[in-house]
Amino acid sequence: MNQKDCKNCGEKFIITDFDESFYKKIDVPFPTLCPDCRQQRRISFRNERRYYKRKCDLSGNEIISVYSPDKPYTVYGHEDWWSDKWDGLSYGRDFDFSKPFFEQFEKLSIDVPRPAMVVMFSENSIYTNHTAYLKNCYMCVNTGYCEDCLYVTNYDLYDKNCVDCLAIQYCELCYFCANVKTATNCKYLYECINCHDSAFLYDCHSCSNCFMCENLRHKEYCIYNKHYSKAEYVQKLAELMPKTASEYEKAFDEFKTRMKAEAIRKFVVTENCENTTGDNIFNNKNTKDAYYTFGCEDVAYAYDCGELKDSLDVTEPFKGEIEYETHACNWGYNLIATSKCYETHDCFYCQYCWNSDHLFGCFGLKKNKYCIFNKQYTKEEYEALVPKIIEHMKKNNEWGEFFSIANSGFCYNETIAQDYYPITKEEALKKGWKWKDIDKKEYQPQEYVVPQNIKDVPDSIVNEILACKSCGKNFRLVAQELAFYKKHDLPVPTKCPDCRHLERTSLRNPRHLWDGKCQKCGTNIKTSYSPNRPEIVYCEKCYLETLM
Repeated sequence: MNQKDCKNCGEKFIITDFDESFYKKIDVPFPTLCPDCRQQRRISFRNERRYYKRKCDLSGNEIISVYSPDKPYTVYGHEDWWSDKWDGLSYGRDFDFSKPFFEQFEKLSIDVPRPAMVVMFSENSIYTNHTAYLKNCYMCVNTGYCEDCLYVTNYDLYDKNCVDCLAIQYCELCYFCANVKTATNCKYLYECINCHDSAFLYDCHSCSNCFMCENLRHKEYCIYNKHYSKAEYVQKLAELMPKTASEYEKAFDEFKTRMKAEAIRKFVVTENCENTTGDNIFNNKNTKDAYYTFGCEDVAYAYDCGELKDSLDVTEPFKGEIEYETHACNWGYNLIATSKCYETHDCFYCQYCWNSDHLFGCFGLKKNKYCIFNKQYTKEEYEALVPKIIEHMKKNNEWGEFFSIANSGFCYNETIAQDYYPITKEEALKKGWKWKDIDKKEYQPQEYVVPQNIKDVPDSIVNEILACKSCGKNFRLVAQELAFYKKHDLPVPTKCPDCRHLERTSLRNPRHLWDGKCQKCGTNIKTSYSPNRPEIVYCEKCYLETLM
């Protein structure tokens, strides 16, 4: 194993034998940044939740975009970008061997149109971002194969009729759930699998009709981990189930307190895994430093990915193989330093390309092959020119490196890099990274008084301006959202969608492992709980022994 110093943060990091064999296979040099700094660099190209009004540069229509109007880029609305009204090849240019690659690519990326939002193969789901195969969804992010969902984010897959959820899969009729799989008619669940008709559960599997419980397996009719008869459960639940917004807030606070003080935490969340390290990983084999991944094999330094093989340094890929330093590349094969490319193979240093193969340094192409800097070549010409460009990049120490944070299409604090690796404006500018000062707005005070009982809330509330009790930001309800609250007897939210999202993400652990000890037997563990955390954390053996 080799030890290197990160050129960004100065910390030492290890190149393992597994890493080295992969680098040799794809012919790239050792990375110059540590895994965290490499991840920070990739996600600086990912704006998930900052949306702006601007004009489509093709039609002139007003659109919603992740690119603010002051950005220098050409931005098209969804329908115009996917139309045949323009051709990415018309922006093609020769590669200039007297200039660095990244300098030339930056100029190309400014000229070629980019989509306002990343939405693919969806129906009636235009106000979503980084999404695919959605139907009737609204304000969803990083979501696929879902229907009738609102405000669900972070690798939500195959869900129906869910609202305000985070990282859920195969769920239906769920509200305010996070890290949950195969749940039905549930609210306020965290780290649960195969539960239904339940509320305020932590780490419960195959449970039904349970309330305010933790660490249960195959149980029903439980309240505070105590079993009741069905009749007793129904009667007691009617007394305890919150009804108003303030009652739900109080119950949620109690739930979080129980998780910290009483629940037994497994040192990391893994299910059906072999030879893995990381947290929140399911059905993985031979994965290292993987976080929120499933169905992966021979993968390292992976974040939010599914069904990926033989890849390193990836963020939010789905169904791919041999990917290195990629971001948001789904259904890809043999990709290096690509971002937001879909159904592509044998592509290098590309962005916003779809259904293409054998591209190098291309931007915004669809259904193309054998192109360099958006210029068409024959197969023979392409195969002769690409090795020369790679050698040129090696001389400039560019080959194998992802795009620089300074060249991101977004300001640092617009991206999720600021969420995971927060820095100040002064720190960003000192590094040469862009920063956007948020426009200060005069939020309107909420004049409308929301009825305490959802049954008394009129449909006309969708026309009212509400104000977040946490940040003061104004927001509105949409009709689809209100219908969900009424159907499930849920109060109108008192917080804006962004603050509700922050509440859910605050439940998750950092994507980092610390050295620790099991608090029962004292054995050494690598855990996502830092040493100063108050939770009760056990090794796997002790954890399994405590399950009810």
